Amino acid sequence: MRGLPGREGVSGAPHPGSQWRVVRLVPRVGPALLSVMVPVNLALGALPVVFVVAAGHLLAEVPAAVSGPVSGAVAGAVSGGTGSPAFDRLPAAFAVAAAAFLLREVLSPLQESLGELAARRVDGLMYDRLMAAALRPRGIAALEDQRVLDALRLASRELEYGVQSPGQACAGALALLARATELCCCLVAIGTVFSWWAALGLAGVVLLFRHGQRGGLRRYAQARVALADEERRIDYLRRLVIEPAAGKEIRVFGLIGWLSGLLEDAYRAWLRPLWAARRRAYVWPFVWFTAAGVAVTVAVFWAVGTTAADRLTLVGFLIVVQAALGAVRLGEHYSEADLQTEVGLRAHDAVERLVARLDAYPAGPGTVTAAGAVPDPVQAIRFDQVRFGYPGGPGLVFDGLDLTIPAGRCTAIVGMNGAGKSTLVKLLCRLYDPDSGTIRADGTDIASYPVAAWRRKLSVVFQDFARYEVSAAENIGFGAVDALGDRAGIEAAARTAGVSAMLDAVPGGLDVPLARHLSGGGDLSGGQWQRIALARTLFALRHGSPVIVLDEPTASLDVRAEARFFDEFAELTQGATTVLISHRFATVRRADLIVVLAGGRRVEQGSHDELMALDGRYAYLFRLQAHRFAECTGDPT
Repeated sequence: MRGLPGREGVSGAPHPGSQWRVVRLVPRVGPALLSVMVPVNLALGALPVVFVVAAGHLLAEVPAAVSGPVSGAVAGAVSGGTGSPAFDRLPAAFAVAAAAFLLREVLSPLQESLGELAARRVDGLMYDRLMAAALRPRGIAALEDQRVLDALRLASRELEYGVQSPGQACAGALALLARATELCCCLVAIGTVFSWWAALGLAGVVLLFRHGQRGGLRRYAQARVALADEERRIDYLRRLVIEPAAGKEIRVFGLIGWLSGLLEDAYRAWLRPLWAARRRAYVWPFVWFTAAGVAVTVAVFWAVGTTAADRLTLVGFLIVVQAALGAVRLGEHYSEADLQTEVGLRAHDAVERLVARLDAYPAGPGTVTAAGAVPDPVQAIRFDQVRFGYPGGPGLVFDGLDLTIPAGRCTAIVGMNGAGKSTLVKLLCRLYDPDSGTIRADGTDIASYPVAAWRRKLSVVFQDFARYEVSAAENIGFGAVDALGDRAGIEAAARTAGVSAMLDAVPGGLDVPLARHLSGGGDLSGGQWQRIALARTLFALRHGSPVIVLDEPTASLDVRAEARFFDEFAELTQGATTVLISHRFATVRRADLIVVLAGGRRVEQGSHDELMALDGRYAYLFRLQAHRFAECTGDPT
């Protein structure tokens, strides 16, 4: 079971007229490919009727070609056999029939190959559109909007796991051209040789069955969408049973039998209404369709049989019978087109819904007014009466924040959870812009700089820093991707951060892929990954990112390990403008300046000794955390 969308009203269900919507998407296949696919599909539609006509002539000439001389014929005259006109016409009819047959056999796999190429091209464009839409906002407000995230997950899931893709829908629409051409050629042959009324009757039969096929498929797909919640439950239970995450608990608590029964009940709850929907879509409607189709088809063949002697030659009789059978066969389900064109646009629609949601957000924060390169801060970065609240959030995170971060020194930002420490980093990185107030670097509003140019001055290690499934060297080099070729700089950053020592014992060293599922790859512990992140920061510092921010990347460590990490980091980044974010007061005591945030404002600042002497909030919380740490560890200090 794959590719069913989440329940979003009718958004995941097939739309009426989906074939025409697919047609509007077909030009994305590209003019060069279309110029080949259209003639191929037209030829595939016409060749079966060419074969029927040629085979009819071939079969009609056989009796005369093989018969002997007619009794009483003029001496020397030959009415049949070798050398007769009928025999002479056999090779031409056979050649046309054989050529039509062989060409169709050649073009059929070509049609499939071209269809796959068209599908990949269109799907590639859809992936590009999805990635461009997701990356378009230069801030992250859109990516923290739950509605946008839901649309993004749905679009990516449909493109990756959907039953059919937009590209397959386009290929299916072009394949329908072959079917339509074949039907038209069959009807023209019947109408020309025998009767246009018979042709119209058979056309009605084919369209009736096609209506049943498409309508039944649409109703069945809608039933699947309506049961999306039940299918998600099945998927969850199945993953729970077979994936390792819950394997220990399932075995220890003896849950295997209970989960198996639960999964069986979930399957039955999903299948029963699905079976009922399938019966409603395909059983009784097709009883009536079949009855009407049989009646019309019998009438056509009865008319052919009763009037053939008067109205049809042997050639005409053979053409009409074969063309009629071919036309009736075209009322079947088209495996190469029906499902594709009916549900293939779900991923396209999901991407368009994502784009529509993202259109509500600006493409990038702020307006650029400054020109030229962004200078390194040499005095200070100042938050001046900054007010900010998240869109849709309960209130303001900062309400008139005034804060100075001295250049070239280490500043620690501390505060309890929810004080706005990580929000301050987001504003500094221009992932969001303040609602009011300004952030200035040496007196210049950072909003006046190009976003990308300002961000190149920063190197940030977030709490949930990225662990790229590439080599260790690339993980470090991503700190300054434009200088990824600086192997000596990567090695120096690795040595300084203590990465080289742990990788020297691994085959491949810095070039080992940091993912177990990759060939020759391996994974690192949490502490080792932190050193990779630290090396990435040092490499960025080496290549022109003088503002270093550490946003609680060690929150999962104990107090002593975090303190050692911060001490080491501060030592390695001396002379840089460094910002350390932590909710643990005892770990940042070596910082040059400590700023305490609370209630959306700066409530205290100074060195550790100054703040302890002040005996305010910092001193109280420092002693409180130190006391709890001593109780947990048994350390009397």
